[in-house]
Parts: sequence; C-alpha cells; structure tokens
Amino acid sequence: MPLDATIARVTDRIRERSADSRSAYLAKIEAAQEAGVRRAHLSCGNQAHAYASMGGDQARLLEERAPNLGIVTAYNDMLSAHQPFKDFPDLIKATARAQGATAQVAGGVPAMCDGVTQGQPGMELSLFSRDVIALAAGVALSHNTFDAALYLGVCDKIVPGLIIAAATFGHIPAVFLPAGPMPSGLSNDEKQAVRKKFAKGECDRAELMAAEMASYHSPGTCTFYGTANSNQMLMEFMGLHLPGASFVNPGTPLRDALTVAGTERALEITALGNAYRPAGVILDERAFVNGIAGLMATGGSTNLVLHLPAMARAAGVELRLEDFADISSVVPLMARVYPNGMADVNHFHAAGGLGYIIGGLLKAGLLHEDAATIIGDGMEAYTQEPRLDGDRVTYVPGPTESLNDRIVRPATDPFQKTGGVSSLDGNLGRGIIKVSAVAEDLRVIEAPVRIFHDQEAVKDAFRAGAFTEDTVVVVRFQGPAANGMPELHSLTPTLSVLLDRGLKVALVTDGRMSGASGKVPAAIHVAPEAAKGGPIAKLRDGDRVRVDATTGTLDCLEPGFDDRRPVTEDLGANALGLGREMFEVFRRNAGMADTGAGVVV
Repeated sequence: MPLDATIARVTDRIRERSADSRSAYLAKIEAAQEAGVRRAHLSCGNQAHAYASMGGDQARLLEERAPNLGIVTAYNDMLSAHQPFKDFPDLIKATARAQGATAQVAGGVPAMCDGVTQGQPGMELSLFSRDVIALAAGVALSHNTFDAALYLGVCDKIVPGLIIAAATFGHIPAVFLPAGPMPSGLSNDEKQAVRKKFAKGECDRAELMAAEMASYHSPGTCTFYGTANSNQMLMEFMGLHLPGASFVNPGTPLRDALTVAGTERALEITALGNAYRPAGVILDERAFVNGIAGLMATGGSTNLVLHLPAMARAAGVELRLEDFADISSVVPLMARVYPNGMADVNHFHAAGGLGYIIGGLLKAGLLHEDAATIIGDGMEAYTQEPRLDGDRVTYVPGPTESLNDRIVRPATDPFQKTGGVSSLDGNLGRGIIKVSAVAEDLRVIEAPVRIFHDQEAVKDAFRAGAFTEDTVVVVRFQGPAANGMPELHSLTPTLSVLLDRGLKVALVTDGRMSGASGKVPAAIHVAPEAAKGGPIAKLRDGDRVRVDATTGTLDCLEPGFDDRRPVTEDLGANALGLGREMFEVFRRNAGMADTGAGVVV
C-alpha cells in the first residue's frame, strides 16, 4: 500500500526542519564509530579495572574478538514492573557465554513509580527522573567497553530516559528487553468504580485498599494502558524490541526465550559482525512517525507527547505538536484498552495485539514499512507472533482478523476515524487533549473557570460541595519550572463524579495527567506555563473559557484578556523536602512542555 499522503507530508516536514541537526548528529555518531568502541583503546590499567570481576570471562575480554554487551538496568524489587529484571542479567550473561561472547551490568538507573507518588510531594521529582535516567545510563556507557547495549526498563520516565541515552550513544547498537505485564487481576473498571465510591464517601479505606491490592497484585507492569504499556508499544513500533515481545507475562518460558533471543540479536548487530545496526540509524524520522502513529492507533498515554520530542531531539530529530495533530487526523483508533475500554493489555494481546495493529496500519499505508529496526529493514516482521519451539523462539504469521472486535478493530472499521490525541492552540497557549475515551458531547466545553494552584484545593472544594454548575477547572503553577510538572491523576475520580452528576466539566492545566486518565476532558501540558508568565496565569475566577477538541482551540473569551498582567505565586514550598532541594537546577533549566520539558536535551 502506498504511504498515506499526510504521513508522507509530516515525515518530509520533520526531515526538512531537522536537516541540519540530524546531519550533525549522524556525523557525530559516525566519528564515534570510527574512533571505535573496542576495548583496545583502553590502557592495560583501564582494562584490568574493567575486567577484574569477570572471572572466567576475562580471557575472552582480553582477546577482543567477541562482543561485550553492556546491560543498563532499572531493576529494583519495590516496583512490580521492574522486579522481574532481577534475573535477566544472569540469563543474558549465560546466553552471551554460550555464543562465545561476554556481558556485564554496566550500571543501574533509578526507576520511580508514579503510582506510588501520585498526589505526593515525590511526584515533583518524577518528570525530571527521565533526565536523571539518561545521565545515569550515560555514565554506565561512558566506560567505552561495550559493543552493544541491552536496556532493561519499562515504566513512565524510564524508557524515554533510556532512549535519550541510547540516541546519545547512537554508534552502539541498542536492544530493549521488556519484562511484560502482570497477569490480569481485579478489572480496571471495577477498581475505578471503588475509587469513585471512595471519593463520594460511600465506602471506607479498607474497601478501597482491598480493590487496589486485587488489581496490583504481582510482578509485572500494571495491566491498564498507561504510560508504561504505551512505552512498550512504542519500542515495538520503533523497532527496538523483538516482534511481539511487549506483552508476554513475566516468569513464563516464552518471556525467558525472548530475553535469550534479544541477547543473541544484540550480539549479531555489533560492529564486529556483518549486520551492524547502530541505534542512531534506527532512530530516524521514520521511527518517530511510526511511534506517533502507534500512539494514536492504540489510544496511548499523553505523557509520550511530552517525552517523544525530547527523545527525538537526542537523535537530531525535531518534533512539534502539529506533527502529532496531523498524524492523529489520519490514523484511526483501532484499540479500546482501559481507560479507553474495558479490556486490559493481556486481553488486548490475546485479541491480536500489536502485531494485528501494525499489520492493519501497514495495509492502510499509515506506517513507514521501510523503517530500520533491530531485525532488519522493514516493519513487516512486526506483524508476526513469537512462539516456543522447545526453548527457542520461532515466529508464525500474526492474526489478520480481530479475535475480539470490542478490543481491536481494523483500520477500515475503527472505533473512531482519528487518533486519540489532539493538539490545542489559542490565547491560553498550546497544549494537548486525549479524546479517545472522552464522550462526543464533552469534546467541546464552554464554561466559567474555577482557579486552583494545587490539586488538593480542588478536592477540598469538591468535598465542600462547591461544584454545582458546568465548570472549567484550572490548576496552574504545575509546570516544569514551578514544581516539576507532577501528574494530577488523583483528580480523575473527583472530576469523574461531577460528570456522573450530569455536569459538564473540563480540566485546564500546565501540569500532566496520568496515562491512565480517561473520560474527563483535560487540556494539559499548557505552555508557556504559569510560572513563566504564560497566559494561563492571566485567568480569573469566573472567566469564560472554551476547550474545543474538535477545532483544536483553547481560549479565554473575556474582552481584554490579552492585556492583563499574569499573576505570580510563591513557589517556595515546592523547593523543600523529599529531595526537591537537589532538583532546583532542573526546575530552573527545564524547557517548555511543548518541546519536551527537557534539561539534558
């Protein structure tokens, strides 16, 4: 199928605007490769330090004829998504050894959980942890003893941070090895119902706790389609996973076999062999357009609209919000996964999963089929499904028809004709809105605003019965420079209750919402942010605001609005406690949300 004209036009536009930066980037990684990542450049003393702990593998490292893999891991045993990585290094090392090669844990990166820190001060470190992860991975790889890198990470900021590092070290091949989702527990819909009951005071904390524990119950990624699972989708669409690797449960024979196969592929694509595939070559404009198309087709997390521009910039590619909007205008929504439907990612995987979605998009001309991947040139391989043949991975053709049309549908008969995310622009600034789970009659809301400077104040007003009419709730001073741009996901149950009462309610914020956010229309990532004097800081209680996801506009309708002076806020409390002191340099130097809110890129 010929490439869709809009996809081609957006790709050409990205390529043209990125011509200078991409050219400089490719020259940089070519020079790095010519200088060599081989261990021969190290002095004898350097090498002795690098190999001292390697026991029987020391001789192979000294010979320098076989690849040495660097493992960058986000393992910790507090977080379910990353706990399965505990045993990956030993399996990777054994696999490398069986191939006559070596592998070392190059370093660890932090992995914080937004689920633990939702509504807590620690959430104010969350976004900036992406840049810390990129820096930590850079430190790990700076030893320059690795011929390829294996990245073990899953959740919200971890994968974007690792991609920034992989692109920065783009002369080194990169393979991402996922851990997989936990098995299905209490359904997400049942869990959300209990959360809403608790918000209304209709159940006690013991019932809420029981529901939460029944939902998040074992090692593996949370099963809703939030940022963590959107990351896994993205790695498959961008060709950095093995086909079909994203949603295989931890602790299963197939999961282990995929880890072995990913390690073997990393060994094959180093500069020491004949199939060299450096990460920087894979991470071109086609990969990022394919990733955005996957985000729209699956109704993925809005957090990736924040992360993708930062990830792309690390590879010399410049993305803008209009690229997301234009791709969304032609890519249909082919999946309904919670919070955009009843199914979780395990049900999605069983119904056809990413292989089915990729196949449908290829057939419709909505992906770059010729994009480079760790497997080879072309996305067709990603329509296949992995199977076990003994203890080895083999591939069979994936489904070409939906196995459950309430979960996945063909591009010719989608859930909706356009993607799940729209951009917004107007006299309040630029932002985005996720519409894949928002009812049609809520995609345009015009109402008076109620202004708050933190999410607890919104919940206090709700408990006091202050919301009795259609309202645009504005929560400002929540951007990167103000307090690190925390997610405001704890507002979702509260605002959902107001919708259930028949009120039309929208959220406007310079902060973020969780990838798990659903039916509440939310204009988020509004830039410029209030702390930098953005127009959102000019709003006053009672101003009439229009949030229009159909036309992509975000406006205050009051005469003379543009002539107002922005208000200021004392942000001193955001700088103290739980490590926030150490992140002042991040708040001071963060970019705007519409360009990725980056610090290191």
